[in-house]
Amino acid sequence: MSNSSAPANIIVMEAYDDGSHADFLNGLIKHSRHNYVRLSMPGRKWKWRMRGSAIYFAQELHNIWPANATFSTEQADLIFTSDMTSVTDLKALLPKSLQKLPVVCYFHENQLTYPLSQHDKIDYQYGFTNITSALASDGLWFNSEHNRSEFISAADSLLKKMPDFVPPDIGNTIKEKSIIMPLGMPPELFDNNNTRNNNNPPVILWNHRWEYDKNPEVFFETLYKLDQSNIDYKLIIAGQSFRTSPAVFNEAKDKLSHRIIHFGFAESRAKYIELLNQSNIVISTAIHEFFGIAVMEAVSNGCTPLLPNRLNYPYLVPEQYHNDLLYNIDAELFNKLVSLLKQQNRHEAFPRIHKWAHQLKWDILAEQYDKNFSNFI
Repeated sequence: MSNSSAPANIIVMEAYDDGSHADFLNGLIKHSRHNYVRLSMPGRKWKWRMRGSAIYFAQELHNIWPANATFSTEQADLIFTSDMTSVTDLKALLPKSLQKLPVVCYFHENQLTYPLSQHDKIDYQYGFTNITSALASDGLWFNSEHNRSEFISAADSLLKKMPDFVPPDIGNTIKEKSIIMPLGMPPELFDNNNTRNNNNPPVILWNHRWEYDKNPEVFFETLYKLDQSNIDYKLIIAGQSFRTSPAVFNEAKDKLSHRIIHFGFAESRAKYIELLNQSNIVISTAIHEFFGIAVMEAVSNGCTPLLPNRLNYPYLVPEQYHNDLLYNIDAELFNKLVSLLKQQNRHEAFPRIHKWAHQLKWDILAEQYDKNFSNFI
């Protein structure tokens, strides 16, 4: 591309095109000034995606090009992929005509610090894939400083396990070539945050995935305790569920039926935003979270968050509100939740956190992405 001010032609590859990965690309492509051709695979069987997606994408570029593409492979300027694809394999397998293209890799998560379920055993091959992808990428973007720092620390620790020929200074090499590029959110999420309804009783929201790493047992135990204390509230349970979701969800649906306004995955984006509009307090009990997009979606829509003082959450809450909105132990979660439930002006009490969320609007954030893409052209 001879004119650096002209839109770039970007090939996007997403091996797990579902959930937050899909939402991320949908928002970026919609609000970016650049041109995109999107190659994707359904979001399932993540281990096979990590090992096999580079082969699939390379073959696609050898043999097939989408009929509705806005540019040809010869006109492509850059490849943008995620941590679910091995960049090392991809670069080796690309058609020769595309091997000159810079590859930018976005780390939504990393496999070195992703917590294991009770049914899994650690397999370092996926962590090594992340390490070699980071080293092979021309651009390396992490969604949060928490994600980057954990990954670098874990990579250094893993490499020290090698019996000999330990490559030196890998952590610093990764850090020096990487930047932080947060996740964006649709502008329509912000439409209601200045007219938040202080419901009586207040409405508590869970909008996370129904999985073990979100620690739902602690969340529901806290609500059971509220119930036993005769503290009034209503409840919205959203988020994506799975065939093997924790059993506590079925238990809670029965025990808290008198509190529930909604229980289950929102069938559309419009329904999801409607549920956010009805909510007052969003809670996380997660033991794993590389960014915290579900919480920030609720915050952007006017909810007040109550979050564990760990993971990326301290980065998401202005420091002046840490004492009110972050908790260190489960008992503290209960006490601070009771305090928030008694406040009738939760939104007005914490205005800066809602204003901070505005910088994550895609119509603002996309300009930063566009500029950083252009740096590689």
